[in-house]
Amino acid sequence: MSDSEGYDSDDYPSIRGSESEDEESGSSGNEDVLNTSNNDHGNDDESDSSELHEGVEESDSSEDEVVPRNTVGDVPLEWYRDEKHIGYDITGKKIKKKEKEDKLQSFLASADDSKNWRKIYDEYNDEDVELTKEDIKSISRLLKGKAPHRDFDPYAPYVDWFKWDDSKHPLSNAPEPKRRFIPSKSESKLVNKIKLAIRKGLIKPKKSKEEEEEEESVYPLWGDDSNSTGKNDHLSYIPAPKPKLPGHEESFNPSLEYIPTQEEINSYQLMYEEDRPKFIPKRFTSMRSIPAYENAVKECFERCLDLYLCPRVRKKRLNIDPESLKPKLPNRNDLKPYPVSCYLEYRGHEDAVTSISVEASGQWIASGSLDGTVRIWEVETGRCLKHWKIDEAVKYVSWNPNPEHSILAVSAGQDVLLLNTGCGNEEVQKSTKELLSVEMPMPDDSGKTASSVSWLQDDKLEGIRLRHSKTVTSVEWHRKGDYFSTVMPAGESRAIFIHKLSKKFTQTLSFKLQGPAVTSVFHPTRSFFFISTKKIIRVYDLVKEGKLVKKLETGLREISSMAVHPSGDHIIVGSGEGKLCWFDMDLSSKPYKTLKLHQKDINNVSFHRSYPLFATCSDDCTAYVFHGMVYSDLNQNPLIVPLEILRGHSSTNGRGVMDCKFHPRQPWLFTAGADSVVRLYCH
Repeated sequence: MSDSEGYDSDDYPSIRGSESEDEESGSSGNEDVLNTSNNDHGNDDESDSSELHEGVEESDSSEDEVVPRNTVGDVPLEWYRDEKHIGYDITGKKIKKKEKEDKLQSFLASADDSKNWRKIYDEYNDEDVELTKEDIKSISRLLKGKAPHRDFDPYAPYVDWFKWDDSKHPLSNAPEPKRRFIPSKSESKLVNKIKLAIRKGLIKPKKSKEEEEEEESVYPLWGDDSNSTGKNDHLSYIPAPKPKLPGHEESFNPSLEYIPTQEEINSYQLMYEEDRPKFIPKRFTSMRSIPAYENAVKECFERCLDLYLCPRVRKKRLNIDPESLKPKLPNRNDLKPYPVSCYLEYRGHEDAVTSISVEASGQWIASGSLDGTVRIWEVETGRCLKHWKIDEAVKYVSWNPNPEHSILAVSAGQDVLLLNTGCGNEEVQKSTKELLSVEMPMPDDSGKTASSVSWLQDDKLEGIRLRHSKTVTSVEWHRKGDYFSTVMPAGESRAIFIHKLSKKFTQTLSFKLQGPAVTSVFHPTRSFFFISTKKIIRVYDLVKEGKLVKKLETGLREISSMAVHPSGDHIIVGSGEGKLCWFDMDLSSKPYKTLKLHQKDINNVSFHRSYPLFATCSDDCTAYVFHGMVYSDLNQNPLIVPLEILRGHSSTNGRGVMDCKFHPRQPWLFTAGADSVVRLYCH
């Protein structure tokens, strides 16, 4: 082929491979095209150069250019990857893709085709293009770094385009302008900007490739990757947590103090697997004597499971100081006085003390117990003044708030006893004895007299016995001391009675109760009457024949006790689940505050008459004291501040503190416990 080659070796490199040369030698058609005689070598070169020259001249004309079939322009062909067409022709019609041939068939077709090595696939127009002789010559010259056309002369003589006729100087002889010798102000401003940017770090010198490769190859093996910028190119990148760094214990030759004794190793076997140390230090004399790590495969497998089965999730957390979320409460020292410590204990009962009540002057306190006794104590000394023995367990005791009458109401079983305490001067005793004398009951024309309650004279206890049909659980006095109410939870619709002491008669409520009653309280200043069922508190107006004024929804599981603020606009409610609800009647029928205080049931809640204090007691043997300030300004919310947790009572049969009451004048708190002790807490 080298002797009969139609083209110079410099102009026609071996574009084809060895296989294509074999095909060319075996094909007669290719020999006619490519092989020429040595004699016509010069003539062919001249004819080829003339043909190329004519082709170059023809290519300058826009009319002779072949317009591409696909007219989509520079649009990436990847956009048509999933489509059935690859673009649009000049008329706007879709150019459909050719069906892909089988690889085996295409291979056989290429083997049979002698001109296959000249064919190139045009991806833009989706067609095979066959290269001409001129194309092959241009490509071969380009591969050698030469010009694509043979007639191009890279060393053409220089043509001087300037005319030198009658000219001493080739250019203008005018003097240089002044601006060429003065520094440019715009360039100085630009330089100053670049200096400032370099100082601020906005412009950084470009690093060499060697420095960049060094930085990429070096990374912290034991460091934290959370702040690394190299890998943090996308938001979902979460670096894997690093293992704990090895210490002195992991050394192959640690100190003797790190090596456990045999007794310690034996004690490890008695521990639970969770508490047992995972690594026990050992000592080796040299590195060669260190065995392979026995748990290497296991830990590697567990590590892979952690990374595969426990995907890490990025959780956005707000950087908020926890202290700023706490409400700003006043200092407890500024809220004194309030009860802090136990000052006195009243002992004498043999069973749990269920209820206590303080006399209006604060000199005496009454207590009732499950042992069937009622005792009167002197507050300051703890001396037991009087003692009554009642056959049944005492559920509730309540002192008459009127200081002109020394009367104590006691509920025991189905009876309510009105007892003369014997406290006070002669005038008080005289008026008390007149009130506690029962004559024949007068008929009531109104028809509201309760036939299920009978007023009886009790000569043994020197008082009055009110016999009910069901068990009475609570007794509450009106602020004037003439009316009092009794609650019978098992009485259903006739569960609450209102009694008038001066006329010795009882009347039922003119409205029907919605559910079993728990307790009842009179309003401290108005003619309202509060009745609580297990979940709802209803407020009735007694003057308007029991009109429903308000309905308070507690949201509690079961109400256990209730207390009204001295102003009458606020109520606290205790529940059997240890929660306390504060109601603002002017604000809403829903609780203003709900506090989870005790671990067990709240047995009673109480307000102080003059100090901004309220307390709760529970079966967890604790009593909580709070500061509850109510402001006259309706726009200002009440201030509730926890002050003290009072302890001291012991649990008996699962019961703790049964009742709590405040002293009417001093910031003292009385608590009655299931341990048969009454305690006085002072400031």
